[in-house]
Amino acid sequence: QVQLVESGGGLVQPGGSLRLSCAGSRTFFSGYDMGWFRQAPGKQRELVATITISSIATYVDSVKGRFTISRDNAKNTVYLQMNTLKPEDTAVYYCNRISRPWDWGQGTQVTVSS
Repeated sequence: QVQLVESGGGLVQPGGSLRLSCAGSRTFFSGYDMGWFRQAPGKQRELVATITISSIATYVDSVKGRFTISRDNAKNTVYLQMNTLKPEDTAVYYCNRISRPWDWGQGTQVTVSS
């Protein structure tokens, strides 16, 4: 069974930065389009960034210009660099493949607050 482990979250002030990591076991990310998702309290999970097998990235409008998704296939890891964070970015962040998601990991909490 594929296991996804997200890390790198925390408490940060508005305008700050965080770098999230997602590592996978029992699979190889290199063969899949991957994405970062987030779920805020009381809201549905939303897709915020995707990266294709060929490393083409796309973003939801609310994070464009602030977030950068990347991948290191040798390390079987996907990253999300988040800059200029806003309170509305507060959520639990998850990674998964875009098509036919695996079982979800625990996610990593990001809290943006002064």
